[in-house]
Amino acid sequence: MTKKIAILLPYKEKYTNKDAGAASIWVKDYLKVSSLKDDTVVYGNLSIKERPITINFKNISINKILIKKNLYYTKKFCENCISNKHKIIEIHNRPESLNYFFDKKKENNFKLIFVFHNNPLQLRGSRTVEERLRIIQNTDYVFFVSEWVKKKFFENIEIKLRNNCEVLYPSIEPIKKINKKKNKTIIFTGKLNSSKGYDIFLNAITKILNKYKDWNAIAVGNEPRERFNINHKRLHISNWKMHNEILKLYNESSISIVPSRWEEPFGRTAMESAAYGCATITSNNGGLKETFKNQLILKKNSSNELYKEVDKLIKNKKFLKLIQNKNFNNVLHKLKDQVLKLDNVKRFLLFDTLNFFRSKNKKILHVSTFDERNNHRLFNISLSNKISKGFIHNNHDVINFSYRNHLGIINKKNTNIPNTKIKEICNNYRPDLVIMGHNNILNNEVLENIKKNGSKVILWYEDALSKKGKGPSWKSNMNLLEKNSDLIDKYFVTTHPNDIVSSKIKKSKLCFLPMLVDENIENLKLFNIKNKFKDLFFAISHGVNFGKLKNNKSDEREKFINKLFKVSNEINFNILGIADENPKWNYDFYKELSKCKMALNLSRGKPIKYATSNRIASLVANGIYTFIDRKTKYDDFFDENEMGFYKDEKDLVNKIEKLRTDDDKVYKFAMNGMKRYFSLFNNKLVTKYIIDRTFNQIDDKQQIWERY
Repeated sequence: MTKKIAILLPYKEKYTNKDAGAASIWVKDYLKVSSLKDDTVVYGNLSIKERPITINFKNISINKILIKKNLYYTKKFCENCISNKHKIIEIHNRPESLNYFFDKKKENNFKLIFVFHNNPLQLRGSRTVEERLRIIQNTDYVFFVSEWVKKKFFENIEIKLRNNCEVLYPSIEPIKKINKKKNKTIIFTGKLNSSKGYDIFLNAITKILNKYKDWNAIAVGNEPRERFNINHKRLHISNWKMHNEILKLYNESSISIVPSRWEEPFGRTAMESAAYGCATITSNNGGLKETFKNQLILKKNSSNELYKEVDKLIKNKKFLKLIQNKNFNNVLHKLKDQVLKLDNVKRFLLFDTLNFFRSKNKKILHVSTFDERNNHRLFNISLSNKISKGFIHNNHDVINFSYRNHLGIINKKNTNIPNTKIKEICNNYRPDLVIMGHNNILNNEVLENIKKNGSKVILWYEDALSKKGKGPSWKSNMNLLEKNSDLIDKYFVTTHPNDIVSSKIKKSKLCFLPMLVDENIENLKLFNIKNKFKDLFFAISHGVNFGKLKNNKSDEREKFINKLFKVSNEINFNILGIADENPKWNYDFYKELSKCKMALNLSRGKPIKYATSNRIASLVANGIYTFIDRKTKYDDFFDENEMGFYKDEKDLVNKIEKLRTDDDKVYKFAMNGMKRYFSLFNNKLVTKYIIDRTFNQIDDKQQIWERY
């Protein structure tokens, strides 16, 4: 039976136990535990005498007299793939090879995966921005062995996040038991040259060996292109050994040294030696920081600094044991987790390739509050409802999970109850998208489980998140959002991203969320009601959770209203929520609104770009001419004949007084504003935008609020 998956190793990289390179070891480890190993064949170039690591290997023999051997190697592999009808082609670390497959991809119906093991800026075929963009656009999935490698790949590329680009770490199976009888041995493995810091190791270790007569050192490596005239009778230098032999040496050694000058793409030596309970000392170059926890990182990559660190470990036996145990117990990249990630991608691609039915429409789990506890008193201002309905309008399947219903009064702070239920729902429902609405309730374990199943996770939030705007609780709101930020794909927030400062949330993850509307909620068309006897409407929702005023509650909005009272004696106000006038909701709210010709939109905090409460949707989209502070920049979207803009209270009063006697103009402006609002911010359009940005459909047209 033809294998579905074909893996191409770099030309000249040996797929043997003795000479296995980084890509070969990576593939070997993957095939150990992959559920797709029986569907996989590995292609490489070996001599007749050399024995491959696994039986599922196919040799591509190369004539020695050929000039362009690498090109021939690629073409031969491609011919094999087409003739054998492999469904997935996986290529390692030779991006120039990809060009040969891009043209043949569509006509031969295979999927393409590429894995970067080195700095893309130093590899032929990915050095330029144009080359790397072409890889993104034409490769189904691109993997990087570290975040450092990924960062290099996206250098000078504006779009940093693509759902087909991920980090896939080299990994190891956790060792069951640490060797408590380790030898007094210091080990170095790698190429015996200065780029690997071999000279730094030699200079430091000879001083250590001279000081501590009961300690030994081992250097295992090849390619000694540079000769270092440093010898010691307790320094044993060996040629490269088989991978399992090196692991045995790590198990027996006490200290491992990785002083690379070269920017290591990852640093497998560091990961493996630490996992086997070595006290591992590394430089701070490249991806070394990502290899394991509790590292001893050299402040300065020099022999003197290295000598001090090793001396400290040997002098203090308790400290040495502590570091060894910490390293052993903190395997950062577990083989099964990384293999599962890759297998899930391949399964998805196989299903797609084999034309199994897969709907373009998404399955969505929306975790939010849907106002059941208030008997839907707030349905008309609930973004949760409008967002879910928008997804449904776009033919997506939506499950609404009201997490507060599962907290209860006693367990109000116990988020384990909804977390447990959500985990079970996700395992059953397998949503494409999980949305946290105005909350960050999901814990790390649940989020990781969701991500392993291939779901995207996003969060929307409607309160102030800007220090500049000085909105209420902006700092605590920001702290809430930053929790588990590495596991959240996108944030949709009602504060403009340019006004948000965060050390944890990447700017590329932040998207603006307009106050959206639904045609079945905002449907009053108040401009059709004639003979209104109130000029200006405004409602402050103090005590929103209780439906009545809170005692001694006041803010800057009330101060602004009081200034209006003083400036004008002509305007007939209808103000709710102050001066013992309780807030009103739903029918009662709309009844009061229907008495008025115009309305005012005020939000807590200083006016900043696009920041407003959902009040603006209830006003403008229901057909009442609405005034808003010009500093909100809503004149990016609306003209004066659709929405009123004022500089201060005097300017506002002047404009109201001019319009209060011209009903026809006011009602016309109100109708214009309503039509414009629905054209820009209807929930069908906004939720499509959420899907497009979450799943990185970058070819979709840019929305108006993204242009400024």
